[in-house]
Amino acid sequence: MFFQPFGRLPVGAVILAALSLGTATGGARSAASSNSSVDRVTVLRIDGEIEPILAQYIVNGIAEGNRQHSSLILITMNTPGGLDTSMREIVRAILGSSVPVAIYVAPSGVRAASAGFFVLESADIAAMAPGTNTGAASPVFEMFGQTIQIDETMRKKVTNDAAAFLRSYVTKRGRNADLAVTAVTDAKAFSDKEALDGKLIDLVASSDDDLFAKLNGRTITRFNGSTEPLALSHPMETELGMTARERLLTHIVEPNVAFVLLIVGVLGLYVEFNHPGMFAPGVIGGIAILLALLAFQQLPVSWIGVALIILALSLFVLEAKFPTHGVLGVGGTIAMILGAIMLIQTPWTGMGVRLSTALAVAIPFAIVAAILTRAVMRSRGWKRATGREELLGEQGEVIEPVGAAPALGMVRVHGELWRAAAVDGASIPKGARVRVRSIHGLTLDVEPAIQKPSVSSSS
Repeated sequence: MFFQPFGRLPVGAVILAALSLGTATGGARSAASSNSSVDRVTVLRIDGEIEPILAQYIVNGIAEGNRQHSSLILITMNTPGGLDTSMREIVRAILGSSVPVAIYVAPSGVRAASAGFFVLESADIAAMAPGTNTGAASPVFEMFGQTIQIDETMRKKVTNDAAAFLRSYVTKRGRNADLAVTAVTDAKAFSDKEALDGKLIDLVASSDDDLFAKLNGRTITRFNGSTEPLALSHPMETELGMTARERLLTHIVEPNVAFVLLIVGVLGLYVEFNHPGMFAPGVIGGIAILLALLAFQQLPVSWIGVALIILALSLFVLEAKFPTHGVLGVGGTIAMILGAIMLIQTPWTGMGVRLSTALAVAIPFAIVAAILTRAVMRSRGWKRATGREELLGEQGEVIEPVGAAPALGMVRVHGELWRAAAVDGASIPKGARVRVRSIHGLTLDVEPAIQKPSVSSSS
């Protein structure tokens, strides 16, 4: 019944109609797929210091953009700099991407300084918003918040390595390599106009839409020398944000946070070891120590800094044990401060423990550690207040005469009856006062208590 109407149509017409419908449908789907592929833009964001977790997020985002066959991967950037190792990971991912990558320094008023300049220059398309700046990519070594002078050979080694790395891909991008290198050797910085005029970037755009409009139909040269036209007439942005795990780890690997976690962890475990059964300090300390170790695994940690912090902890313990009048305590505080500022080693700005953080943590920790350690040392000399040991030195009353073993008598101490033997072998009569000298099993060794002579007055 259902197929009867088709039976009245010419077979050729039916077949032709089916083919036409199939072709039209397939063509529409193909066009839709093509438009979706052409217009897809994967958006990533660098907002803050370039560190290992951020680098992992960018590298994974670029890989995802490649898997989705996006037309463009757009990375908006605002950074003061960061770690050399993390910056190089991002640059490698950009240079190896099969999908064109655009770096856009935006919005107005932000910067791509230091390590951010290296990332900007590595992109297929380098763009900046009006009122932004970039450059200032010289390696900087700091201590106590002040720039320090290092060995000239080491300074040249670090600077020349950074300059050569930058030149290796800036030249292939068709940009001004000589001017770019001055950002490393002379710490030069560039406004958006200066960067555009100096051929360090490809264009200035006021917004994402302005950027897409200027890129639409533009032919770019890839890192391998091939050319590729961009089709962004109807861009569809898909932003890939950080996962909850990545956002948490981003805060943990911040050097100041990692240092605080380390000190909190050490203090928590110390309190738990000296006051078993409190549980909370041990749990908090254990978690803090593990999180600090996770952060140090990601960061370029200096073992000199770690050694100084260990030395500081040792000095705090010794200060409480020996009467040094604060000499070891002061030494421990200085060692902890020096260890904190040397803990993270990097020639790039903004990636070390701040002096203010080191002072705010080291001084209170020194005071708390000294008080706790001194209290523990003093408590070890206290008399036991529980168990049989509490009877030592206590006085009691003889209930049955006491002699030398095996002539045992009976005494009452703390309201309890104990078998007792005289220490010096002399017999102690009933009703006498005795003092406990030692305990052997369930037998007390006692001696006569020295009675203070009574003072009588006469008129």
